[in-house]
Amino acid sequence: MTTTLEIKVYGMMCTHCENAVKKALEKFDGISDVAASFEKETVTLALEDDTASLDELKDAIVAEGYALTPGGAGDDEDGSSGRIDAKSESQNEAPPLCNISFSIQGMHCANCALAIEKAFAKTEGIAETAINLPLEKGFVSYDPDLLDDQKILDVVKNAGYSASLETDQDQAGGSREKFRFLFALAITIPMMVIMHVMPFGPVATNIILCIMATSVMAVSGRTFFEGAYYSLKNRLANMDVLISLGVSAAYFYSLFSLIFLDPSQMLFFDSSAMLITFIMIGKMLEARAKGKTGQALKTLLALNADTARVIKDGKERIVDVSMVVPGDTVRVLAGEKIPVDGKILKGDTAVDESMLTGESFPVEKTSGDEVTGATINLSAPITMTTTRTGNDTVLSEIIKMVEDAQADKAPIQRVADTASNIFVPVVTAVSLITFAVWYVTAPGFIPSGSTPFLFAFERMIAVLVIACPCALGLATPTAVMVGSGLGLNRGILFKKGSALENISHLDMVLFDKTGTLTTGMPSVTGVFPGKNITQEQLLSWAAGAETNSSHPLAPAVTRFAREKGISPEITSDSKELSGRGIECRLGDQLLRAGNLTLVADDNIPDDIRTRGRELAGQGKSLIFISLDHQVKGVIALEDQIKPEAKDAIRQLHVAGIQTALVSGDNKAAASWAARQTGIDEVAAEVMPGDKINQVKKWQEKGLKVAMVGDGINDAPALAQADIGIAIGSGTDVAKETCEVVLVKNDLKDVDRAVRLGKKTLSTIKRNFFWAFFYNVMMIPVAAGILYPAFRISLTPEAAAIAMWLSSLSVVGNSLLLNRFGRQLDG
Repeated sequence: MTTTLEIKVYGMMCTHCENAVKKALEKFDGISDVAASFEKETVTLALEDDTASLDELKDAIVAEGYALTPGGAGDDEDGSSGRIDAKSESQNEAPPLCNISFSIQGMHCANCALAIEKAFAKTEGIAETAINLPLEKGFVSYDPDLLDDQKILDVVKNAGYSASLETDQDQAGGSREKFRFLFALAITIPMMVIMHVMPFGPVATNIILCIMATSVMAVSGRTFFEGAYYSLKNRLANMDVLISLGVSAAYFYSLFSLIFLDPSQMLFFDSSAMLITFIMIGKMLEARAKGKTGQALKTLLALNADTARVIKDGKERIVDVSMVVPGDTVRVLAGEKIPVDGKILKGDTAVDESMLTGESFPVEKTSGDEVTGATINLSAPITMTTTRTGNDTVLSEIIKMVEDAQADKAPIQRVADTASNIFVPVVTAVSLITFAVWYVTAPGFIPSGSTPFLFAFERMIAVLVIACPCALGLATPTAVMVGSGLGLNRGILFKKGSALENISHLDMVLFDKTGTLTTGMPSVTGVFPGKNITQEQLLSWAAGAETNSSHPLAPAVTRFAREKGISPEITSDSKELSGRGIECRLGDQLLRAGNLTLVADDNIPDDIRTRGRELAGQGKSLIFISLDHQVKGVIALEDQIKPEAKDAIRQLHVAGIQTALVSGDNKAAASWAARQTGIDEVAAEVMPGDKINQVKKWQEKGLKVAMVGDGINDAPALAQADIGIAIGSGTDVAKETCEVVLVKNDLKDVDRAVRLGKKTLSTIKRNFFWAFFYNVMMIPVAAGILYPAFRISLTPEAAAIAMWLSSLSVVGNSLLLNRFGRQLDG
């Protein structure tokens, strides 16, 4: 019989407190459907008869530091078990901190993240803050006596951004951005047509364009104006300020002209709408890339097993993996995912650790060996004792390393963002000075029909219009769009614009081995029979034995025999010897196929033993074939080097880039692969935590480092590297964590990506030169410096034309990148 209980619990301040109470109660047998609410100060649960008593449950709650009475006391009258009294026993102890992670919407640059961090720095009760711009996430540790989750989110809101705990809120934010972009696009395209056709006459057309431009600014441009407001409020100048300035100059001049000057003249409402639309395209692409980065972490989390077979009091129960604690005994069947980290108590098996090490060959495990959660038990049941659970497991450490590496990597400070801190106030000051000077001196110069105010105001607007950041805003994205398009057409996917810049500065490229330099699949590379035995005969015996084996190397042997047209011998009474190989009967003779341990007691001829040592020294896996206790030969298998690998490494060396091999494989196999490809440095038997340290080691020497990998185990290093490069056939986690994907799996594309990055960067630099050249040369002209001597001045209309000439020069220069495609194919 099941009883539903409700217990009042006081002192819960947030969702993390709820989880702490739930986990404490879920450890009891017979407890299910636990739900805690810090708002209602209650815990409800389903309790089976003859299980935990109510007193035991209450004791567990108090042990977690929470109270059972409003005053803070527990069941004892003296209140010794209550949270408040327990705390008073040691007034000098720091209060227990709560941790919260949340999504942030509205950040555009490093200054945005800085503004949020400043807001938290001013908030009492905050112990630690980390704002992750690439992931659009925040991580905060706080005192639950002073703050709660909602107050944390309110801090972000008050800084001018929005934050949420729920993933559906993130999706809603993405939907809003998509709507704003589509709205702007739907209005801007008709505006361009109406502007050139003028179907209703000049005045009516300008009024219609004014209404359309106003709607775009109010709906789609709102995000930029809000960002500019909060940026200035926090005494920072970001790209939003620059965008808002340019959009406002074109819009408000047109509005002023429509109302006060000549409503029939050509106005520039379409310019403000087009600028908003184009910039929102870049924002949409950036948001998509960030979403993929976050998805990588979700994919990693999904690798965890959901349940575990826990043995207690001689009984086996399937429980949620979150309920497993260190010291529990867990049973794992063949083919199942190992749920937690632990040590084998009983059983011999082979474990697929490719998730962890990236190596395709399984690892033999026996009693006393450690196993890792999320790896796969391949061949036989095992019983293990749990050593690490939750956030302490190896997989959790990998997830944290990926997240930390992305958080620690300094965001690319775009040239436009840097320039905005100087450019925006300078342009604003110049425009105001222009107005003031001409307002005072204009009476001696102004043409007839004008007034000092209008003449000065037109000069001020001309300065703002010609200084519009269209060219500055186009300089990077147009070159990046052309460059990334060139790459994609040739199988090189650049997921971020910054990757095209960063990859051009590379000094060192680190390569994973299995699946990156190699094919990732074991295959037979040699059949070495003993005396008086043919290769065909040895292979026939091996295929006959391996046909009945579940070992991951067995298919490679049977496939090789089939390709050679060799039929396997008919065998019987097959017996898998976990960790060693397989034995069976060939007629009335004992046939064995396995490692050296399996045939250790058999007669091994000297020539076969010597051959085995040579092959092992080359990093190959060996299968010894024994018939009637006489070893007849050895078969060598390895993960073969990709055909293009050697040329790919040579091209990097010609470009002056160093190379290193970082592999979880043994030293012999790693060294052999390095010699075959010509790689400079070798680091073997490297675990995921050490791979990220290998990247850091070279970075600490001042080098720009790229990591090329394909597996989950490479994800932390891919995230830490200045450029992460994933093989297209690799895991989703690797592809989502990196900045560059080699879609065609061609290692030569690493060099092509570097060359394309260098060409794109040089194009961006030329674009910025032209963008700034126009501003430097034309702002004084727009300000009227030539008017006193030559009566030459730029009207706002002419300033707008000059502004667009600047933009056209930038676009044209970016399009010239297409000519580089032919060189890239070479």
